Amino acid sequence: MQVEIGASPVGREDRKAAFRSVLGYMKPFRWTFVSVFFCTVLAIAADLLQPYLVKIAIDDNLLAGKNDLPGLFIICGIYFALSIIGFIFSYLQSNLLQYAGQSIVGRIRKDLFAHITKLPMSFFDRFSNGSLVTHVSGDTETINQFFNQVLLSLMRDGMTLLFIIILMFHLDSTLALYSMLLIPIIAFIAFAFRSYMRKTYQISRANLSRLIAFVAENLAGMNIIQSFHQEKKQEQYFTDRNQIYLKSNLREIRTNVLFNRSFDILGNLSIAFVTWLGGMAVFHHTMEFGVLYAFITYIRQFFQPINAITQQWNTLQSSTVAMERIWRLFSIKSEIQESAAPQEIDLKKVKGKLDYQHVEFGYSPESTVIHDLDLHISAGEMIGIVGTTGAGKSSLMSLLCRFYDVREGSILIDGTDIRDIPQQTLQRMIGLVQQEPFLYSGSIIDNVRLFDSSISREEVIEACKFVGADALIQRMKAGYDTHLSERGSGLSAGERQLISFARIVVCKPSILILDEATANLDSHTEQLIQSALQLVAKGRTTLVIAHRLSTIMQADRILVMKQGRIVEQGTHGELLAVDGYYRQLYEHSQGKAEVNQVGK
Repeated sequence: MQVEIGASPVGREDRKAAFRSVLGYMKPFRWTFVSVFFCTVLAIAADLLQPYLVKIAIDDNLLAGKNDLPGLFIICGIYFALSIIGFIFSYLQSNLLQYAGQSIVGRIRKDLFAHITKLPMSFFDRFSNGSLVTHVSGDTETINQFFNQVLLSLMRDGMTLLFIIILMFHLDSTLALYSMLLIPIIAFIAFAFRSYMRKTYQISRANLSRLIAFVAENLAGMNIIQSFHQEKKQEQYFTDRNQIYLKSNLREIRTNVLFNRSFDILGNLSIAFVTWLGGMAVFHHTMEFGVLYAFITYIRQFFQPINAITQQWNTLQSSTVAMERIWRLFSIKSEIQESAAPQEIDLKKVKGKLDYQHVEFGYSPESTVIHDLDLHISAGEMIGIVGTTGAGKSSLMSLLCRFYDVREGSILIDGTDIRDIPQQTLQRMIGLVQQEPFLYSGSIIDNVRLFDSSISREEVIEACKFVGADALIQRMKAGYDTHLSERGSGLSAGERQLISFARIVVCKPSILILDEATANLDSHTEQLIQSALQLVAKGRTTLVIAHRLSTIMQADRILVMKQGRIVEQGTHGELLAVDGYYRQLYEHSQGKAEVNQVGK
């Protein structure tokens, strides 16, 4: 069963740990943030001094009866200069913060992808691809919004609010004290909405993750959907999930709108209240008109940063949830750990002798797939492995590649436990060809050498000629530079397999694994692949898993597996002579089972 990261509630300690991890990414940019801080201070100071200049012009010049035109021109010049200064430092502040934010998120995204690629196959058994795509793309982009929107608003609007309060007390402390009565009301509204808003954001994100996972799953299995005419059914399932996300998203928006409009109403009432109090003071000559003008301007600006901060509340909540989800993903440790004392292996000297020593394995503690397996394979030997579905054939290969670790026992290559071999070295020792070879978006050259620039173009062409893929590649319009789309669409299954065999030749592994590599091929293409296999397997220890027994009839030894155990082994002729389980599989594959039953 696949689950989603972040679907369960997050504790306070987890939340703190998530913030600490993000702060760790901010440390290399601390001087950038210091520069942003000073740019913000200068930009805010330039903006907030402008109403004060108007107050001076009104009280000290116009209402005082002076006709000091040079003084007014000076004030206008200063006003214009402050506007330019405010623009320049606001521009620098935004660009510096964008640079820091984008760089931080880029590093998080890179580390997250690297972390996911190092997790074992058991992790991908539990978590859906759609959910992981959401983390790498959606959650990191949400954190990007935290730096470019939330953090900017907290710095700029927070300091703006502080400076406005200082200026308001400087202008009229009594009126400023009345205005401060608003702060407890603002705090109460924020506290009342906080827990409910967090809940709505978490639900909305979880529903979006489920929707993306459903879409990714359907796109991957579109051929099955169309083959079984499930378009309408899947469309209905999508509609149901989409409707759930729509409802949760609308509830999130309604909460946000109600939160912000509460401040709008409060702001308008406050301006009316201050205008009435200040107007009465001006009427009774206890306050100058310029002071009232400046005070009303500041009280209007007082609510602008508050409103701006509260408008970012949604993004802050989403960013917090995204940080928690990404931190949870980072906190997942691989079950496949490198040895504390890894063995140095010379790849050129690897012979490929394999020993499975009393191996026991299961994908969960409750089940056992491989039971006390004791198997020894000589270097250069070709081994065929057959058995019904669920017999444990692919599990043997997965354990050798160390996609999973054995529960008991050990697996040795040339006498060295694979747990003591660095994983990067182990991956170079083993070449894997699967039933559906994966091709990446890129040229044929890059797909053969897997984007390893140390492998020359000439080596790739030589490898393709060796396995018989050169002729089909040359027929393509751009030859080896032909750009393949995702998964190699446009190529037949046999052509994709030939390219995967060319990879083996180029990478030169000592051990070759073919996992149902000919299962989806027609008989003619299978003959081509068989010829390529004979060439590629020469001099290598080769393990071939096959449903088609014709694929492994020429193997040096055939292992017959049943319920996680090897029940028979030998050559094709020896196993037929035994008249056991292998003979039943062979006759069934040849369509002779019914004939023999009648004969008996």
